[in-house]
Amino acid sequence: MSKWDHLWINARLATMREGTTAYGAIENAAFADSGGRIVFAGPMRNLPGKPDALATRVVEANKQWITPGLIDCHTHLVFAGNRAPEFEQRLKGVSYEAISKAGGGIMSTVRATRAADDDTLFKQAQARLTALLGQGVTTIEIKSGYGLDLETELRLLRVARRLGEASAMRVTTTYLGLHALPPEYANKRVAYVAEMSGPVLRAVAAEGLADAVDAFCEGIAFTVDETAQFFSAATALGLKVKLHADQLSDTNGAALAAKFGALSADHLEYTDASGVAAMAKAGTIAVLLPGAFFVLRETRKPPVEAFRRAKVPIAIATDCNPGTSPNVSLHTTMAMACTLFGLTPEEALAGVTRNAARALGLSAETGTLEVGKAADYAVWPIDHPAELSYWIGGNISPSAIACSAALAAANQEVP
Repeated sequence: MSKWDHLWINARLATMREGTTAYGAIENAAFADSGGRIVFAGPMRNLPGKPDALATRVVEANKQWITPGLIDCHTHLVFAGNRAPEFEQRLKGVSYEAISKAGGGIMSTVRATRAADDDTLFKQAQARLTALLGQGVTTIEIKSGYGLDLETELRLLRVARRLGEASAMRVTTTYLGLHALPPEYANKRVAYVAEMSGPVLRAVAAEGLADAVDAFCEGIAFTVDETAQFFSAATALGLKVKLHADQLSDTNGAALAAKFGALSADHLEYTDASGVAAMAKAGTIAVLLPGAFFVLRETRKPPVEAFRRAKVPIAIATDCNPGTSPNVSLHTTMAMACTLFGLTPEEALAGVTRNAARALGLSAETGTLEVGKAADYAVWPIDHPAELSYWIGGNISPSAIACSAALAAANQEVP
């Protein structure tokens, strides 16, 4: 047989496979990849030969932990400007809703984003992407939604695709067609929903710019009926759906997401028992976003225990955006999920690996260390996987990162 590309020996694996040990852990392990795929992940004693005979490059892991590459499954990474002044306003007691109604919030970022050229958007987003890559993130979802018109929405999705082509990271894209109502449509809601669900959606689909669509279903954003209209048009074009659901109030968003077989429903602070049950039945993943909860100083926590009882898989993500979660640390997000929402460190790691992959429809490709899956992994100089949630602020950097997308595209050498 031909030699494997890389073989790590004397490692410890957190495979994140379900139904095995905690973290899917394997001590005294070896791990190998070849051609951008995992070809071995198991005990050293099960290697089919001597390391030097098996692989072109043999790497001594010295008991470091190898995990699946981390996945940030909900971000708004491409935007211009920032909203630091609004941060100050909120600290002085002005609500998020009041800021939005006064023309701030999302519309503040929309104005800055529309005015920025593509290279500016790319460079600013690339800096944020690089920060996440340095923390072991190998897959990221990037939403549009700061254009709110045909031209800018297409530009944002093209920039997101360009980021994927230029980086060592897998990038999936989501058309956030219903995010906010722009001022030019202030008295024309019906026309705006029709525009974003019709010509803009068709243009996005025709150019192959989106892997899924999303909407903000909330009292300050779009109604259940408007969201359903948008989702119906998207699913007719073969696009998967995701939903910002029940963040600030119970709008039955989780149940709506489930009705359309959504990959995920995200935020979920106000989701009730019927919404949890609907998600469980539909197989919709719960994506929790503790960064926004923290920044907005919310007190209503998502129903984590109800999700556990119903066996709804829980993912977590940075929700990186300029207004409510200016967060480029998935490690900090994991710590927040444990401290603020009560997840265990194992649940937090599952939330940025196995379950995050499910939230993007990529579970057959990545999210666990299993033979045949993509060679997306990170090597960590830690004594226990819980450290990835324990250290606040992204203080741990992987000693090596591999992403199959980069390996396949450029035959990139693992660090």
